[in-house]
Amino acid sequence: MQVHSDVCAGEEAMVISRPDLSVLARVRASSSLLGPSESRVAALILERPAEVVMWSTAELAQAAGTSTATVIRACQSLGFRGFQHLRLELARSTPLRPREDDVTSDTFDDAVEAVRLAQDSVNPVLLQEAATALRHARRVVLVSNGFSGPPLQDFAMRLSILGRPVEAPVDPLAQQFAVNSLTADDLCFGLSYSGANVQTLRACAAAADRGVRVAVVTSFARSPIGRTADIVVATGPAALTHDVDPFLARIGHTVVLHALHSALASDVAPSDAAGMRHVVAEAIAEE
Repeated sequence: MQVHSDVCAGEEAMVISRPDLSVLARVRASSSLLGPSESRVAALILERPAEVVMWSTAELAQAAGTSTATVIRACQSLGFRGFQHLRLELARSTPLRPREDDVTSDTFDDAVEAVRLAQDSVNPVLLQEAATALRHARRVVLVSNGFSGPPLQDFAMRLSILGRPVEAPVDPLAQQFAVNSLTADDLCFGLSYSGANVQTLRACAAAADRGVRVAVVTSFARSPIGRTADIVVATGPAALTHDVDPFLARIGHTVVLHALHSALASDVAPSDAAGMRHVVAEAIAEE
């Protein structure tokens, strides 16, 4: 059995999904246990699943002729934590639309598949460990090169907004200088698609040799950079073949970096966040 988690506020219970049952099959199997109002909600879910995925709680309630509280209660009775959880599971189980013969359709479908692969591949425990390491490090040096450089530079700026002590040298030599000044209280955080980029690997290995904790985000857990790290968050390759530009894999990496940022953002006081908004506003006004 597989445990799916969601982040909907106020819905804390874990739900165990049975892989042998689709979401609609689960709804159908449990709908006979519902009251009249809740049954109308279940019937709409079964009749119009593609529309329900796009609806809000209020829209489903209106279509079923009931209240939002009844919708939430019906979803919980069906084995979900609430409507948002049901909608997420319904979206995940719904097959992608047949591809049309155009680049846009193919690209969007490939991106969706890349995100789903990353979601299935990432170990949430290791993701939380990486967030904890970032949270408690006295100093953080981010290292990446090539196509992985821009996403990590963006991550560095977003960590700075949170007031985190972070450095992200672009030059490989500067990366070596930075990691060789780290101590056991610090963290080296690397990003690499292949896990075999020579410059990124050298920086992470140098940090590890100094007894510095190393966390990495990569597509392949069993890679050279994975062997140097204490924490490896692997997203999967997101493609059957290695491309010159592993763009789709970087989508999964970007989502992981956003998840880490979100975890750390919960530590920031509202007053501090407001202060950073003023910084952004002033910067935009000067452009």
